[in-house]
Amino acid sequence: MLPNKFCFYILNQSFMKYLIAGLGNIGAQYENTRHNIGFDVLDHLAKEAGVAFSSNTLGDLVEIKHKGRTLILLKPNTYMNLSGKSVKYWMDKHKIQPENLMVIVDDKNLDLGKLRLRDKGSDGGHNGLKDVQEKFGHSNYVRLRMGIGKDFHPGQQVNYVLGRWKKEEQPDVDIMIEKASRAVKNFVSIGLKLTMDDLNL
Repeated sequence: MLPNKFCFYILNQSFMKYLIAGLGNIGAQYENTRHNIGFDVLDHLAKEAGVAFSSNTLGDLVEIKHKGRTLILLKPNTYMNLSGKSVKYWMDKHKIQPENLMVIVDDKNLDLGKLRLRDKGSDGGHNGLKDVQEKFGHSNYVRLRMGIGKDFHPGQQVNYVLGRWKKEEQPDVDIMIEKASRAVKNFVSIGLKLTMDDLNL
């Protein structure tokens, strides 16, 4: 039987570890598309930390540190509609506490540049979130929604979300990615509520 002090150490370490999952689609044809904004945020965080992703089971991963916390950045390679399989696998493997998960996705129902951070909610018609919730059996996890707008005609949604940003949109996209990266770091350091207060203005 493990000493109580050692058990506390293990438990404490698990609370200091976070899984940050940015959803998107793998492949060069999907790079810099609206649907892959979750990947872009993680790429930004990894670049800031001076580290690179490596391929692993069900996704590309890298670990970074921030204020004593360990952040496991995950880009699922299962494609958007099966994201939950990858997220659950790495949650279980690293024994991540449910409240220490953040999923980052695009949201066409938010104006370009808007961000919304929530601790639970519906999938909002997003197939990636839908699969995560199906694999978990609940919707009580933190999600960061990133607004991509809905500048498309009826029947053109797929082409829009899988399309690349317009040149004139890129400055707003860059600012949004910066804000999202700050939100991730705030989430793991000052907690969800204060991060929500700061971001959801």
